[in-house]
Amino acid sequence: MHIPDGFLSLPVWVSTAAIGTAAVALAVKKTKLSEESNNIPLVGIVTAFIFAAQMINFPVAGATSGHLAGGVLAAILFGPWLATLVMSAVIIIQSLFFQDGGITAIGANLLNVGVIAPWLGYLVYKLFAKSKSRIVKSSGIFIAAWLSLMAAAVAVSVELSLSGIISFGVVLKAMLTWHSIIGIGEGIITVVIVNYLMQREDQPFQLSVQKELS
Repeated sequence: MHIPDGFLSLPVWVSTAAIGTAAVALAVKKTKLSEESNNIPLVGIVTAFIFAAQMINFPVAGATSGHLAGGVLAAILFGPWLATLVMSAVIIIQSLFFQDGGITAIGANLLNVGVIAPWLGYLVYKLFAKSKSRIVKSSGIFIAAWLSLMAAAVAVSVELSLSGIISFGVVLKAMLTWHSIIGIGEGIITVVIVNYLMQREDQPFQLSVQKELS
């Protein structure tokens, strides 16, 4: 999912950088983490988990890579605004210190993995969240996580195609094929973690998570 340097045309990386920067700035304004201090330890743990999960990459078409994203996990636990900040921190650190994703492509990677994936997944999850059935809720979490990864893969395909790197049909087929498989793992992991946290009544963040899921 990480796009390296040299694979986006100037108009594409400038426009995605502008959109990604604006999204992060708005997320900073909207996030009120200081008012929910009990969530801070969990935010750190989840961010570290997402960082580690994203470091395991699978080569795909056009020199991009496929990996678990974690955006929906963060969005369900903390809300989509804070999820955007969590994903942004992960993407920026990976790019600057581990050369996982290009510096000029940070904006595109932020947009794809930090905005599109968590927000779309969160909105899909909300369609199932009001159900009293744990099976329906779990299904909603799985579907949201899977679709979020597919949406990000489509966004990457569009950006590479617009940059003239590879034809849209070729890159889309490769990205969707790989990420439809990776998305199964993404969905299962997200369901397991969210359900586990909901059952841990001794955790200080349990009530805030319950509020978000209600």
